[in-house]
Amino acid sequence: MAGESVSVDWSDGIAALRIDDGKANALSPALLSQIGSALDDVEGDAKSVVLAGRPGRFSAGFDLSVMGKGGEAALQLVAAGARLCVRLLEFPRPVVVACTGHAIAAGALVLACGDFRIGARGAFKLGLNEVAIGLALPHFGRAIARERLSKRHLARATAQAELYSPEGALDAGYLDALAAPEDLLDTALEHARRLSALAPGAFAHTKRSLVSDVTERIRARLNDDLRYLLPPS
Repeated sequence: MAGESVSVDWSDGIAALRIDDGKANALSPALLSQIGSALDDVEGDAKSVVLAGRPGRFSAGFDLSVMGKGGEAALQLVAAGARLCVRLLEFPRPVVVACTGHAIAAGALVLACGDFRIGARGAFKLGLNEVAIGLALPHFGRAIARERLSKRHLARATAQAELYSPEGALDAGYLDALAAPEDLLDTALEHARRLSALAPGAFAHTKRSLVSDVTERIRARLNDDLRYLLPPS
């Protein structure tokens, strides 16, 4: 069962989840809930998962109309985003992310949580721009950046809010490979089939053990994350 902005297609036991709200794929409470429900629906049967955005857009990050309210609404949205990232990091089957275009802020964090990440070539921007718009990167974002990004790029990608081209994002660690936009989904499915051949139990155990330190830190700090989004006084 999928929501109105998330569709699921099956191919050879691979579940392809497409996020398309017709706009920027901003991570609203409703969209996060739909992604979570789609993962619930496929977890028991999928050999692997492909997570893709709409053409030209993977995700613009958290819904700023919610973040602008501050307080409990923003806290709950950040917590929901962090929980999605943890779920992707711990998902028992391989997750291939097809970055179909721009991936900004929390969208770039969701991207980084895939097991294998392929970006579309083109005039796209990927990265964590929170500091540039007056927000501090929350703890879960810093934890994921440290886990997945190149140490050479860490300060530039976080404190300096650098946005990367797909080629730059490949070097920085957001992406593992690039493909032409028209080939992106087929390439993602090829990698999903490759990863589907791995022994499921061994894969799930090894994957979870590799990320256990970062996911435990994220869970422990969820209640503190809102204050890291507020400008320093």
